[in-house]
Amino acid sequence: MPEILVFFGLIASGKSTLAEAVARREGMLYLNTDRVRKELAGIDATERRPDALGQGIYSPEYTERTYRTMLDTTTEQVRQGGSVVLDGSYSRRKDREGVLECGRQTGAAVFFILCACSDQEVRRRLEIRARDPLAVSDGRWDIYHRQKESFEQPDELEDSQLLILNTEAEPDFLLLKIRQWLGEKS
Repeated sequence: MPEILVFFGLIASGKSTLAEAVARREGMLYLNTDRVRKELAGIDATERRPDALGQGIYSPEYTERTYRTMLDTTTEQVRQGGSVVLDGSYSRRKDREGVLECGRQTGAAVFFILCACSDQEVRRRLEIRARDPLAVSDGRWDIYHRQKESFEQPDELEDSQLLILNTEAEPDFLLLKIRQWLGEKS
């Protein structure tokens, strides 16, 4: 049965590191909101965009388009029998519900991995990312705080669909924990 794994959480929570590793290990299609958003805008993935949250390529309309594109691609992949890893904030309930509906319509199993860490760790990661010329995310400290205020808690998800990880642990340990959790689901 195809699976849809959604790695979600705030900026710099470690979701992309884990999502990419799981997708690579399992041979799953990997879709990242930052990459899809920039591809839709016709810009290079590593091009920095100083747009504030809610403006430019981060406007509500562009965000809608980004998540819709990811959902359409996911639906197509799952209908062909493939599994998908989705990587993005999924901070809005309606975006998570869209993935759940995709699972219902296609018969795919849907699992959510909420990635979280302390404010201090987020700041440290953002400082490192700001110096990385290959970084795809435009996340900044001010955007983190705005996103934190507007993040809708995943109350709509059943406990069996949700794994919450403190991503300050070692990545290898977290990947093992994800593998064990998913193994319990199959």
